Amino acid sequence: CEAVDIPPGDIVALAGWAAGRRVDLAVIGPEAPLASGLADRLTRSGVPAFGPTAQAARIEASKAFAKEVMADAGVPTAASNTFSDALETKAYIAQQGAPIVVKASGLAAGKGAIVCATVEEAYNAVDAMMGGDFGEAGRLVVVEEFMEGEELSVFYLTDGERFVPLLPSQDHKRIGQGDTGPNTGGMGAYAPVGFADQALLDEVGRTIVGPTLVRLAELESPFRGLLYAGLMITGDGPRVVEFNCRFGDPETQAVLPLMESSLLDPMMAIAEGAALPAQTPAFSPGAAVTTVVASEGYPGPYDKGHPIHIPDSLPSGITVFHAGTRAVDGGLVTSGGRVLAVTAVADSFDEARTSSRRGAEAIEFSGRQFREDIGWREAERLARP
Repeated sequence: CEAVDIPPGDIVALAGWAAGRRVDLAVIGPEAPLASGLADRLTRSGVPAFGPTAQAARIEASKAFAKEVMADAGVPTAASNTFSDALETKAYIAQQGAPIVVKASGLAAGKGAIVCATVEEAYNAVDAMMGGDFGEAGRLVVVEEFMEGEELSVFYLTDGERFVPLLPSQDHKRIGQGDTGPNTGGMGAYAPVGFADQALLDEVGRTIVGPTLVRLAELESPFRGLLYAGLMITGDGPRVVEFNCRFGDPETQAVLPLMESSLLDPMMAIAEGAALPAQTPAFSPGAAVTTVVASEGYPGPYDKGHPIHIPDSLPSGITVFHAGTRAVDGGLVTSGGRVLAVTAVADSFDEARTSSRRGAEAIEFSGRQFREDIGWREAERLARP
């Protein structure tokens, strides 16, 4: 294992490095390099790449484009409009009323969607986005209806035509207990989700994923890789909140530890341009819960460089995934907003939830914060008679 000091945005250097070492498979994690064409360049360099082309990655990189695709394909999602002028945006908001959702169309590290309880909050969100707080991502703004229901995340491996779901999960985007406060990149997740049965997955495949892939192919942007469907399960059925073009963080840390079948085989086939293998992914019967440990101030401004202490002995079944950490003088210091993710795998949801929380509590650095209620909806479901 080797960590190479190449910026993730330098797609020329990354592709050159991979080609020079005859890498067998490149798996692209972040959305920005995908949107910049890293998969395209790797493929041209002879390196099999698991991840969509830049054209297909627009399904995440441009919420405006995603809304057009869904409208053309008849995919259920929130009613919306896209704007480039602040006054027109505010006039639409005044007409629609609140609650309402304001989204930066471009990539905003998972923080570009603001759920606004009042019209005034929505105006402020528009001012922030179009005033430059979100950079180029806020040049276009999508305003959409507020959907009520419960969120669900489902990853789909796809060769552009066939697709197969991985284990459904549920993440927690808000910073505060009980899903309060501003959105983040994700403060925790768990899998599986009690209400996500096969009938629901069949409906999502039939009404959402299949039509979306067909429409992308019609636009000469076939999607090969991992399509992440962020869903709202409403009283009228599943509706799309967003699409992502890669594995989600922190859902991946909860889903993959439960996977018993090979992930390499389907990824390799997709990267090499072959058909998706016919076998259905297999998962263990247990549960996984992931708790993110973040820096004080996140998702706003935060300090870096705080020493991190991770105990040598953590509860059994725990894996600590590093994100915003950096090695300095033989130790670790914080270097990002979301610092670590603590995943616990256990036979039951309750055991995994307790173990993940205890693991997060055991990790120490100045100003650390984490949610103690990851999986609270599932806990309430399981507590019902």
